[in-house]
Amino acid sequence: MLQASRELQQIENQIQSLQNEAMMLTNMGKNLQALGLNELGPILSDLDQVRSIVNQPFGIGFDLGTTQAQFGQYWPASYSAGTSNTMLQADGLTRWTDAMQSFLQTLSVGAQIIRNVQNDSASLSALVGASQGAAGNLEATQATNQLLALSTKQQLQTQSLLAAQYRAETLNLANEQEAEVEGRAEFANFVGSGNAYTPQ
Repeated sequence: MLQASRELQQIENQIQSLQNEAMMLTNMGKNLQALGLNELGPILSDLDQVRSIVNQPFGIGFDLGTTQAQFGQYWPASYSAGTSNTMLQADGLTRWTDAMQSFLQTLSVGAQIIRNVQNDSASLSALVGASQGAAGNLEATQATNQLLALSTKQQLQTQSLLAAQYRAETLNLANEQEAEVEGRAEFANFVGSGNAYTPQ
């Protein structure tokens, strides 16, 4: 009878051990459960929309080589003697147009970012809810990664807006400086050789 009691205790211990292992496997399964929410598509789409606006051909672009060439062409340090007023006016109009387009681009980037921020509110709410309701480590980690991606997107949008804004401000300042260069050239054209009157 003592033998039967020990065997029964041993069987109960084994049953308890199997139940513990089953519970452990269940918990491991929860830890490996995927989030089931993916906000990466909308995040990348929003970034593509901002990138599309930034890459539109508004006057002076963001490509280094092109920017330097265009800037050197339309904002020269000086004009050669005899540059026609028509050429000065055409360059001035190009500079003004580039500056106005850069202001428009800055406004467009800002408007798109505002639209994206409205979308971000829903994404943020969904991701925080998913993170708080995470059953395991994998779900929590995936929610955290997506929250970090959302934060990174907002930082990239801010950088895009700042780049567009600084370009617009720089072009405006360059136009002010170039007005002086153009004014000297126009004055030189007006004065000519310095002999406005030739006696006969």
